[in-house]
Amino acid sequence: MRRPWSIFARFLAVYALLYAAFGVQSPFLPALLDDRGLHPDEIGLVMAASTAIRVLAGPAAAHAADRWRRHGMGLCAYATAAAIAGVGYLAISGFRGMMIVALVHAVALAPIVPVSDALATTAAQQSEVTRGRFDYGWLRAGGSAAFISGTFLSGWAASRTGLSSIIWISGLFLLVGGGTGLLLPRLGDARSAGSEFRTPAFHDCAALLRLAPFRRILVIAALVEGSHALNDSFSVIYWRSVGISLGTVSFLWSESVMAEVLVFLLIGPGLIRRIGPGGGCALAAAAGVVRWSVLACTTSPLLLATAQPLHGFTFALLHLASMRVIVLVVPLRLAATAQSFYGTLCVGLAIALLTLVSGTLYQQVGGRAFLVMAALCLVALPICAGLRASLRKTPAARGGHDA
Repeated sequence: MRRPWSIFARFLAVYALLYAAFGVQSPFLPALLDDRGLHPDEIGLVMAASTAIRVLAGPAAAHAADRWRRHGMGLCAYATAAAIAGVGYLAISGFRGMMIVALVHAVALAPIVPVSDALATTAAQQSEVTRGRFDYGWLRAGGSAAFISGTFLSGWAASRTGLSSIIWISGLFLLVGGGTGLLLPRLGDARSAGSEFRTPAFHDCAALLRLAPFRRILVIAALVEGSHALNDSFSVIYWRSVGISLGTVSFLWSESVMAEVLVFLLIGPGLIRRIGPGGGCALAAAAGVVRWSVLACTTSPLLLATAQPLHGFTFALLHLASMRVIVLVVPLRLAATAQSFYGTLCVGLAIALLTLVSGTLYQQVGGRAFLVMAALCLVALPICAGLRASLRKTPAARGGHDA
């Protein structure tokens, strides 16, 4: 059977193009705003407002895709809208204009990952019963590699033609990636599109939250993925303050990204099949306890280099386990809604709040603040045990089951 591999190739193209677009724009957008004349406090307000509106827009737009059963078309529309909105950063000036552009841009970007993940995880599960199976982790590995490539590309282009180039390059990737999304297989029966509009949207949200495994994975992800907030915001500042060179810092960060790709591509899928999503979450939480404890207790580059690869477990393995739980217990008609609850509302909000807390913690106790992040992962461990138990009791929504 060659068809599953043909589907995999289409998904890989979509993930590579979209994540390359994210990699091109994300690291350099604040610098572009500065280049366009915004003051540092205005840049902070624009970035914070963009994050906040994603938390609201992501679930709403993803739920609309679920109700209309047009996920590929929705993916194309959202990516196209984001590409067009991005041009506003170059065409409009002033704080108010930039704020409007950023909010529209964030609204368009918010549902792209939840919708694409809903399509990909469902297709990967369906491929398990056919020859030529592929894993969702392979797609995320391709996305991570594309993100890194996009970052390098944007740095090279910006140094030669200016920061405005990131808008044109990312816009091109979004347009082509969104257009390729039209080639992806449909999720659900399009003939029933809109039939769920007879049911209020909040009933769908309530139905999701009644699923015990889904509730637990939201809490686990908020704790473990949220614990990365301090590392993402202050690790570089902390390491430089104790005399670690930029070259060594770059190596430590590259090490964690490579571990992420390795787990997504090779280690994670088989591990989740072997120990189940509950076991995967427990392993990720335990790795978080170890990783953040090491970062709290030492600044030795050698010891840090042994802890950084644990990012493959604290992020990638947890993400794979979370995707598996969603595929197992969430009804197909709410697949994208569940993804947006997980990635945008739960994890995004947790990281935003913990980033705010991290600033105060780091100011008060410096590197010892990582012990608080370790404690968050420790709290997640008994919830992981509850997840395993609830998975055994909950009938699988889409067939197949493992705890």
